[in-house]
Amino acid sequence: MIEPTELVEKLVTALPDLLPNLRWFGGKDRHVTAVRPLRTTVLSDDLVHVIVEVEQDDRSSPYQLLVSEHAEQFDSAADPELNGVLLDLMARGERVGDLVFAHEPDTELRTELRGRPIGVEQSNTSVIYGQQYILKLFRKLSPGENPDLVLHRALRQAGSTHIAQPLGSISTDLDGTPVTLGMLQEYMPDAVEGWAMATTSVRDLMAEADLHADEVGGDFAAEACRLGNAVASVHADLARALGTQTAGAEEIAAAIAGMQSRLDSVLRSVPELGEHEAALRATFEQAREHIGDVPIQHIHGDLHLGQVLRTVQGWLLIDFEGEPAAPMSERLAMRSPLRDVAGMLRSFDYAAHQMLVGQDDDQLAYRALEWAKRNRTAFCDGYAEVAADPRANEYLLKAFELDKAVYEVAYEHANRPEWLTIPLSSIARITSGGE
Repeated sequence: MIEPTELVEKLVTALPDLLPNLRWFGGKDRHVTAVRPLRTTVLSDDLVHVIVEVEQDDRSSPYQLLVSEHAEQFDSAADPELNGVLLDLMARGERVGDLVFAHEPDTELRTELRGRPIGVEQSNTSVIYGQQYILKLFRKLSPGENPDLVLHRALRQAGSTHIAQPLGSISTDLDGTPVTLGMLQEYMPDAVEGWAMATTSVRDLMAEADLHADEVGGDFAAEACRLGNAVASVHADLARALGTQTAGAEEIAAAIAGMQSRLDSVLRSVPELGEHEAALRATFEQAREHIGDVPIQHIHGDLHLGQVLRTVQGWLLIDFEGEPAAPMSERLAMRSPLRDVAGMLRSFDYAAHQMLVGQDDDQLAYRALEWAKRNRTAFCDGYAEVAADPRANEYLLKAFELDKAVYEVAYEHANRPEWLTIPLSSIARITSGGE
C-alpha cells in the first residue's frame, strides 16, 4: 500500500528541479522558487493524485500530477499499468475525496483498458485507451469549467458532426470554484492532422517547382474548401447552442486598444518589428473606423491547422481550450468568429513558408506564396458556402490577422528566431496590400 505523505514530500522536494524539464510545464520563463502541496487523493494502491501550487517570484499556479513511487520522475499519467484507473472511475461515475469522475449522459464506457501516451506532449497530457477513447489531462489548472469541455458539450447537444464526441470528465473544486481536471473523448484512429496534410502538399509543390499549385497531385485546395465548410458549421452550431451578442463601438474600441497594447509590448522586445509599426497602427485604426456593430459568439479561440483532423467522414475541430496563456475569463468570452478565420489564414501562410526557413530561392518563395493564396481563398470560399463570407468585413479580418502575426513575432523571437521571417514577411505583405 502506498504511503502518500512520504511520497508527496519527496515530490515537492524534487519538483523545483524537475518541472523546467517537463514539456507540459508552462512556467519555463522563470525560476521555480517553491512547490507546496494543495491536495492529495489516493486513487489506488499505487496511484496518488496531487495538486501542487508552483510559486515563481510574484506568481503562483496550480498544477496536477499523478504520482507513484515506482514511476520515473514520479509522474504516472503515462504509465499503462496505472492510468487505467482513471477510465474505470469515470465509467463507474465515482467520487474519490474531492475528485469527481463522471461519464456523459447516455454514455457507457468500457473498463480495464490500458492507456498509452500520445507521442507529442504540449501543455496537457493525452492518453489513448485502446482504439476507443482519448483522455486529456489539463496540467495547469484554471478556475472555472474548461472551455474545451463546455464547448464540446454544447456542440454535442447541437448535433455537430465536426467534433470528437465528449464522453467523460474529471473535475474538482479549489477554494470553492469548479475546476476541470480532464476530459474524455472518442478517439479517431484513422485521423490525420491538418498541418501534416498541408505541409505534405507544400512539399509536393516544392518538389515540382516548375508547376503551379493547382497542377500538382497533392493540391490541398479542395480540402481547404471543405475545412472552411466545417469551421463555419461549428460556428453556426455554437451560435445556435450558446447564443450570440452584438459588440458595439465600446467593445470594438477595447479590442483595437488590445491590439495596440500587444504591439507596444512586442515592439519593446523585437526591434525588427519597428519598421512595420506605422502600417500596423494605421491598419488597426482603419478597422475601428470602417466597421459597425460586430456579431460575437463563442468560438474555438486558437484555431490553426494543428487543431483540425481529417477523418474518412470529414474534418473535425479539436482542442477548444482557447489560448492556454490567456485568462479563463477571456477564453470563455464571446468574440468575433473572424478571429478563428484569421488564425486559420495565418496557419496556411506558415504551412507554405516553413520549408523555406534559411533558404533564399525566389522560385520556391513564389510557389509558396501561390500555395498560401490558393488555399486561403479556398478556405474562405468554403466558409462562405455555409455562413457569411469572412472577406466581407475585410478591415476587421485584416486587423485580426495582423494582430495574430504580431503575437507570432513575439513567439518566434523567444523560441525560434530563425522562423521570425515568416510573420515579419506576412506583415509586410498584408500591410502593403500584397495578400
